[in-house]
Formats: sequence, C-alpha cells, structure tokens
Amino acid sequence: MTIDLLEPFFGFSPEMWRLSTLFREEIFQTAAKSDMYGMIFTFVWAFNLEEDWDKVERVCKIFSSEGADIYFVELEPDVEERLKRNNTPNRLEHKPTKRNIKQSEGHLISSLESLRMNSEVGEIGRENYLRVNNTNLSAEEVAQMIKTEFQL
Repeated sequence: MTIDLLEPFFGFSPEMWRLSTLFREEIFQTAAKSDMYGMIFTFVWAFNLEEDWDKVERVCKIFSSEGADIYFVELEPDVEERLKRNNTPNRLEHKPTKRNIKQSEGHLISSLESLRMNSEVGEIGRENYLRVNNTNLSAEEVAQMIKTEFQL
C-alpha cells in the first residue's frame, strides 16, 4: 500500500523506497502499541541481500518490544503462477503499480535473475514459521493452513 501511495509521486526511485520504509515503520510502531488483534504484512524478501534481513529484523523488533507474537509465512508459488496472478482483476484493482503489466512482469522476471526469493531449508530459524508452495492453492486454502498451523 505504501508503494502504491508513493510511486505516482516519485516513481520507483530511492526516495520512494526511503519514504515507504519510514511510513511502514511508523505504521508498525503505532500498530504494535495498539490493541489491534493483529496485522498482516507482506514483504518480497531477497534472501541474498543483507539489507533485507536487516529490514525484517527491524520490523520484528518493533513488534517483539511490545510483546507481540510474530509469525512468518513464506509463500513460494511457481514463477508461471506468479505471472498469472499478476494479471488478476483483484490484483489490478488493488495494486495500481501492477496495472502496467509489461513493466510489472519485467520487474518480476528481472528480480529473479539477481535475487533469491525463497529461503534455503533451515535458513529462517523462527519458532513460528511455515513455508507453503501455494501454486495450486487458493488464498482461502492457504489462510486455513496458516490458521491451523498456528492455532489462530
């Protein structure tokens, strides 16, 4: 949501990413101190970039410092399925930056050339961790798996 808010003003520039990080951290700090039941945050994690590990750790510290439970769910659909989902009406309606389909697909494919988008076995050493290949699963099926695994 922060990307779609800022991209029309700054494009996919370093300034847009800086502001997105600031907005997210402020939102997380406010949510962590609130009485919200929970928050779902999605993040495209490049496992081969130390800066992404640092970002994840900063977010975790915001919530753990307030006593929150943190759950990691790693989704790993096949590339073909990711490209297919990139064009669904729901995604295009809710993610304006995906509406330029050629550009969006280009970003997705080029990211796979230099970034490792899935963890290696045992790399995420968190207690509450679930990895799901959701290529052939609906969002509802994955949500039920998550609720069952973590007893939510």
